[in-house]
Amino acid sequence: MFEHRHLLGIEHLKPSDITAILDRADTFATTPDSRAVRKDSLAGLTQINMFFENSTRTQASFEIAGKRLGADVMNMAMQASSIKKGETLIDTALTLNAMHPDLLVVRHPNSGAVALLAQKVNCAVINAGDGKHEHPTQALLDALTIRRRKGRLQRLTVAICGDIAHSRVARSNIMLLGKMENRVRLVGPRTLMPPGIEKFGVEVTDDMETGLKDADVVMMLRLQRERMDGGFIPSEREYYHRFGLDAAKLSHAKPDAIVMHPGPMNRGVEIDGEIADDINRSVIQEQVEMGVAVRMAVLEMLGEGRG
Repeated sequence: MFEHRHLLGIEHLKPSDITAILDRADTFATTPDSRAVRKDSLAGLTQINMFFENSTRTQASFEIAGKRLGADVMNMAMQASSIKKGETLIDTALTLNAMHPDLLVVRHPNSGAVALLAQKVNCAVINAGDGKHEHPTQALLDALTIRRRKGRLQRLTVAICGDIAHSRVARSNIMLLGKMENRVRLVGPRTLMPPGIEKFGVEVTDDMETGLKDADVVMMLRLQRERMDGGFIPSEREYYHRFGLDAAKLSHAKPDAIVMHPGPMNRGVEIDGEIADDINRSVIQEQVEMGVAVRMAVLEMLGEGRG
């Protein structure tokens, strides 16, 4: 039995919690065609997806995951909702409580907003990304992808490269990989490194050759221009020259190193198109596939006992 009522971040999970989620997700991912997995474990439960920020992959995979488990899934278009008319998050919580949902999936542009909502509603809340804070299911699907490809999730060297400062994906991955006893290196321009990041027990460098040396996993991050309010990089061309992943930079990693990217990708900015499409190195499509399996596991574990 999963002892947490909500999934708000990786921060509060124990290594055993992480392993339990990944083991459950593996059962959904192991069938030759994951579409064959249909259960009624969430039958009679209502799942509401509330996305205050646009999303393609995350919202779609939560919707598919809920439906495959038999839940009644409803998507609320928050961009066109009462929020635009001045309704507060607390008002929204009161409205939701009146609908009696069982599972609430929330993405919000403000860090901490999902945790606040979780305090005010009577259902299980899953953080689908809040500001620059956390994106726990992305880190879990990344972990599942690594574990399935590498056969383990411990004692690996993982290089996370790019826009660390604005990335909730990086933050969740740093915590998860640290809890599972991996060596984590952060690689990127100093302007895109959060102050005090070293306290998370990571190595920091602005040199790709140093950062990728003997890495088992190379995780590239998207440049998040929508969260930038100044000149963080000189130009995209210069950024690609120094920090974009190409064959020459990747050659410093281990020969069997895998390449990851949470998407959406900016080809020719963070990553060379040929590397992204190299089926021997890139696991980017697998990450998308594992997203449904992980979200099924999380929904089912939080939904247990609510029927």
